[in-house]
Amino acid sequence: MDIVDNVQDPTLTVSGKADAVKEPTKSNSLLEVLVERIVTGVFPAGSKISEPELARQFAVSRGPLREAMMRVEALGLVERIPHVGARVVALSPQKLAEIYAVREALEGMAARQACEKITDEEIAGLEVLLQTHQTHIEQVEGASYFHQHGDFDFHYRIIKASRNSKLISLLCDELYHLLRMYRYQSPRSHSRPERALNEHTQILAAIKERDGELAEMLMRRHIMRSRTLIESQLKKD
Repeated sequence: MDIVDNVQDPTLTVSGKADAVKEPTKSNSLLEVLVERIVTGVFPAGSKISEPELARQFAVSRGPLREAMMRVEALGLVERIPHVGARVVALSPQKLAEIYAVREALEGMAARQACEKITDEEIAGLEVLLQTHQTHIEQVEGASYFHQHGDFDFHYRIIKASRNSKLISLLCDELYHLLRMYRYQSPRSHSRPERALNEHTQILAAIKERDGELAEMLMRRHIMRSRTLIESQLKKD
């Protein structure tokens, strides 16, 4: 089944009439919609993508859609299979292990570099963020803790604070949405919100002290524990 079947068009207005995305932002708007639908599972893993149907549904020409699809493919969310076409990527245990191994090394480096570059204002923002996460866990029993993203994500902010454009590109562009996809679609039993929050607090304390060596070690250990948990859950599943 193609992934566009029975999916409501996000460009529909209250009146029910479709508004075509404005020309200058067509590919960017399409990119955002496609990424969110893949990450949240509206477009299921392994599903075939029908570009003609998407072009019809979003009321756009094939040009902007093709550009958006190329960018989605570059993010690793879509793969092209010979004689089959474009499909939403399926995250195998091997792929997840590879992603987490790379993430452990790169995010550890980002935490170290953030100690040198992060501003006091950014540190204060992270403290507020963790306080918000604590409240969130208490209110909803941690059900959605690992599904925060964008500027609200603890890891994302630290990566940005490294001021290293290559690290930001690798982690926030190439790996970030794959990780979000797994987090969003994985069983809630894979989560460990209270422990994760405690580890985040320790990492932030090291960054606040500008202790790059400690921050890197704590970040690597934090991600390694996440990987170990995921691997054990996948074996059970």
